Amino acid sequence: MASDVAPNYCIAEHFKGQQVPASVRFSNGSGSPVQHDGWSDVRGMATRFHLEEGRATDLIAMTLGEFFSRTVEEFLAFSKAAQQTPVREKESPWRKIWDMLQLKVPPRDPYPGQKMSGDAGTLGYANRHRFAQLGVFQAGSIGAPVSYARATYHAVHTFVVTGGDGIRRNVRFSWQPVAGVRTTDPRVDPLVDDYLHQEIKERLNVWPARFMLMMTIGEAGDAVDDPTQPWPAKRRRVVMGTLTLKKVADDQAAAAEHISFNPCRLVPGIEASGDPILHARRDAYEESRIRRGGVACPFSASSANAK
Repeated sequence: MASDVAPNYCIAEHFKGQQVPASVRFSNGSGSPVQHDGWSDVRGMATRFHLEEGRATDLIAMTLGEFFSRTVEEFLAFSKAAQQTPVREKESPWRKIWDMLQLKVPPRDPYPGQKMSGDAGTLGYANRHRFAQLGVFQAGSIGAPVSYARATYHAVHTFVVTGGDGIRRNVRFSWQPVAGVRTTDPRVDPLVDDYLHQEIKERLNVWPARFMLMMTIGEAGDAVDDPTQPWPAKRRRVVMGTLTLKKVADDQAAAAEHISFNPCRLVPGIEASGDPILHARRDAYEESRIRRGGVACPFSASSANAK
């Protein structure tokens, strides 16, 4: 449900103040066919706001605060470098300190039984490309959430919102868990590989889980077309609403896999910025939807024209 001040900053339909039904899909980010909920990994939170007359808009976020590439070409190069290779031996603490003194991202220790990893390639890429270092460092140290409902999720990209006063603002969105953030290290507190789905199901059987949607307002000089660049922490943040999760869907295929979430599925009041990665995600997500047999995603005129 939108906050009282949300309409002042954005005229989009889901910020008008009424309760809006929503669907949320949580995910692990590694893309591995083997599930490892207890490993340090980026988690995703895709949210669909169901609007009147069958319309909808999506907000896709992840636990990574910044991305690791600025352009499509850089992303393809990063993906090539991140291919799985045999894990290296555990690096000594002194070697890790030496890496950090040279402004290099040190490799994380392999997990028990881990044979393959993309860490070597991603670290090598980050150490050759300064813009990727923040995202890669965060991904390597992010930990594993004890619950999907105990992590912060960032939409990463900049969007342009229009307020009730007609003013257009560059903004970034994030979901903050009301229960607070809590992560675990599998080397200290090992958890089973597939606990996250069961944990959120049990949690919602007892009590709803809530997130606050925070909107950070950019200022002159902030990077609006580069998702690898963080904004200063002192930027103004506005509470745009509260999301309440009540139940895990019984039919996961219909309620998750077959929903074609897309970050460019927008409604009047919200536009995509000029971020090339954001625009590339539109077609990439459509390709994923086709491969999964998902329902086609109609785009609004405003989102189509933003490209």
